[in-house]
Amino acid sequence: MRRWWDIYKKAYGGLSTASWMLALIQLVNRSGSMVLPFLAIYMTTQLGYSVQQVGAIMSTYGIGSLAGSYLGGWLTDKIGAFKVQFNSLFLGGLSFFLLPFLTGYVALLAGILLSSTLIEMLRPANTTSVSLYARPENITRAFSLNRLAINLGVSVGPAIGGLLAGISYTWIFVADGITCIIAAGVFYAYFHDRPVRQSTAAEDGKATVNLPRPKPLKDKIYILFAMLCGLYGMLFLQIFQVLPLYYRQEAGLSEPGIGLILGFNGLIVFAIEMVLVYAIENRFALQRIIVVGVLLCGLSFLILLLGQSITVLYAGMLLLSLSEILAMPFMVTLVVQRAGAHARGSYLGVYTMSWSLAFIVSPGISTYFISHYGFDGLWWFNGVISGVIMLGIVAITGKMQGQPRVHAEEEALATNL
Repeated sequence: MRRWWDIYKKAYGGLSTASWMLALIQLVNRSGSMVLPFLAIYMTTQLGYSVQQVGAIMSTYGIGSLAGSYLGGWLTDKIGAFKVQFNSLFLGGLSFFLLPFLTGYVALLAGILLSSTLIEMLRPANTTSVSLYARPENITRAFSLNRLAINLGVSVGPAIGGLLAGISYTWIFVADGITCIIAAGVFYAYFHDRPVRQSTAAEDGKATVNLPRPKPLKDKIYILFAMLCGLYGMLFLQIFQVLPLYYRQEAGLSEPGIGLILGFNGLIVFAIEMVLVYAIENRFALQRIIVVGVLLCGLSFLILLLGQSITVLYAGMLLLSLSEILAMPFMVTLVVQRAGAHARGSYLGVYTMSWSLAFIVSPGISTYFISHYGFDGLWWFNGVISGVIMLGIVAITGKMQGQPRVHAEEEALATNL
């Protein structure tokens, strides 16, 4: 027990106070993550929409996510991560109060588009802040701490959301909005006058050279990597779109039961991600870790072919949780390394855009396969796509190590100034 305790202390040790505060803000915010996991069930059971209509509305969420990711990344480089994060949390929280009143198809489409745009502006700004406030030697663990807080909140949110949905679905919108606004207040109180990590600030201050800076959209290797991340996102995001419907329609779980199994995902990530990242981050190449994560994602769906028993359902969620732990934080680390000190917002914006595109595409593809081939057909499709992603990662991530040539020249010149 003492050895395990020492491992946990080392895993969490050395992180800056600001990194812990960013994680706390994410914990408060994501503790209200009740709307998205239950949105598809809400639209089918409460509003009477068909599965294909639900797919279209969920794709609209993805369109808003895409717009928010791009806008958030662009604004982060222009006006700073602080302003983007605060406004995203506050205005996004207000938008949740509006959604229960929008029951018409067009009105709901517009409301979901607005809400997702505001909420998803947070991602590139928040990830940029993590990289700015983290110490360079433990940046991957800082990302993992942030994700740990997100997943702890996500483990609490759906569990509470399932109980609230049993009373009234309106309460899940209210609770989500309140937690966003509380997170905005905590964020403002701590970060409104706090400087970024001095080494990064100094580097940014030196970046006055007149070398042309490549845009992420012109970095071909990076774009290929972002596309592969988007394909992975297309599979993983089914945890919010497809799996709740599967649990309800095929396995016959109630809303509280669905909330518990989704909360299990957050609990697993909370319990072991930091320790696992600490154990492997300097022992294995990023490429290998990400490939194993993608493999586990495919297996998490293929195992559902064995049936709908509660054991199989939780085994699938366990594999998907381990996939998340191994793939996501190391994908972000690779992006930050590629971006350099002066283009993090733009590069992370493109990365989050790839996930937003996945959110647009995933509902349509998923509902098509479900309608024509059933859930089993979709699980086979997911397994094949995971294989494609693994081959792609192996092919290009060796070239992802390091920065584009003009970035490297700029960094070297800035260092010599």
